[in-house]
Amino acid sequence: MTLLAGLAQWWAAISTGELIWLTVGFSAQFMFSMRFLVQWISSEKARQSIVPEMFWYLSFAGGSLLLVYAIHRIDPVFILGQATGLLIYSRNIYFIWRGKPRPPGSPDVA
Repeated sequence: MTLLAGLAQWWAAISTGELIWLTVGFSAQFMFSMRFLVQWISSEKARQSIVPEMFWYLSFAGGSLLLVYAIHRIDPVFILGQATGLLIYSRNIYFIWRGKPRPPGSPDVA
């Protein structure tokens, strides 16, 4: 069987639900990978290694979708890895928000 014939057979046998989950998985992986492109472009512009704010938002969004996908696949290794990553991404986003200047008169947030 050729590769093309094998792909055609796979495509014919895949259910709509499975196709939706594959779309979620590939979308999550794409979003997760885009963070590296954002980091690379930012570092090239600055001529030094930096991690821009968008890196952490893409990390959180991609990691969240990958965690959902891992739970659907019932993959404990993947679940633990993504859940741990989400804690790190959340903490970095917290530091970003905490460090942003607040308008005069706004309440302090610890």
